[in-house]
Amino acid sequence: MGTLQHVQHQIDALNDLIKINNDRMAGYKKAVESTEDRALKTVFEGYIDQSKAYVNELNDYIHLLGGSPTDGTTLSGKFYHAWMDVKSAFTKNDSHSVLSDCERGEDIAKSAYRKALDDKELIWEDEKVVSLLNNHMNGLKIAHDAIKALRDSSKQEA
Repeated sequence: MGTLQHVQHQIDALNDLIKINNDRMAGYKKAVESTEDRALKTVFEGYIDQSKAYVNELNDYIHLLGGSPTDGTTLSGKFYHAWMDVKSAFTKNDSHSVLSDCERGEDIAKSAYRKALDDKELIWEDEKVVSLLNNHMNGLKIAHDAIKALRDSSKQEA
């Protein structure tokens, strides 16, 4: 793979992560709109802010590589569909189901980051981007574990 192809492959991979974060924000926005539980709204809003920060950092790095960041979402695949059930679950007043969907979404986001970090064709030569992606991945793991704990406690309360 030539240098230009290698750089374009990195830009494409980072844009895929932007799309995943945009999907994540859209899912949490639906969750916020669909609940009256102030504590859950606060949690969901925090994860929206987290993904906004991740997108800004990814945008900055794409610019350093000479690329153009995307502003889209995936709108297909498992991640998008996991979020589609959020509103209907809240309509049923079922926090456990909503949190289960949120946990699935977090799993998909973590998987996308793992794929980017493990891609053999993506030889991340800049340690700053590796550190950035690992920091995002760690944040997603923490979010996943928090959502899972909320889900488990909501099941016990039911």
